[in-house]
Amino acid sequence: MLKYYYKEDYKKMFPGMNPKAVKQAMKKMGIKQEEIDAYEVVIKTTDKNIVIRNPSVQKVNMMGENSFQISGQVSEESAIKEDDINTVMEQASCSKEKALAALEKSNGDLAEAIMSLQE
Repeated sequence: MLKYYYKEDYKKMFPGMNPKAVKQAMKKMGIKQEEIDAYEVVIKTTDKNIVIRNPSVQKVNMMGENSFQISGQVSEESAIKEDDINTVMEQASCSKEKALAALEKSNGDLAEAIMSLQE
């Protein structure tokens, strides 16, 4: 679902400015904004995932270039998958905490994590 900004939105984005004038100026500069209806945004990095729940996501197109503005409830999660943790736990006969620590130490390498716990 795409949402285009209305008078109230421009008042929030540019306080103290005439929303109609702001909208016209943005149109002249070739800036288009639309809201993207999303329930979750995940930013994956090598060591963690940044999860944004109940996000407000705006897609901004300026001169053919797209950018996104995101705000919401932010939390961080391990980038290591639950399946990988379970595999290491089973193969190395260890606790979840030890399996997770071994996977983090080995940068997610299953074989290396299992071998380190079996030594």
